[in-house]
Amino acid sequence: MIIAFSVAPTETPSPTAEMADAVSEAVRVVRASGLPNETNAMFTLIEGEWDEVMAVVKEATDAVLAVSPRVSLVLKADIRPGHTGQLTQKVDSVEKRLGGGK
Repeated sequence: MIIAFSVAPTETPSPTAEMADAVSEAVRVVRASGLPNETNAMFTLIEGEWDEVMAVVKEATDAVLAVSPRVSLVLKADIRPGHTGQLTQKVDSVEKRLGGGK
């Protein structure tokens, strides 16, 4: 399965605190998980089995909660048992159709 999620503080602990600091801690958790992942301007994507992916989302959310009393979490899942490598395969399929040759 692939999970696309966004986690961010809705309140920052001080006027000088940056939202990017908290989000960076969440992305650090994802990257340390060892699961295939990518981060873009809107979401972080993770690929793996249900329990392992959801555990990473929880840990990333907890990392943001550690610096903010309130957190927003947006999550979207593509659940396709028996398929792996979809994080890149989906993009490659579109690029091939666009003539990118990937």
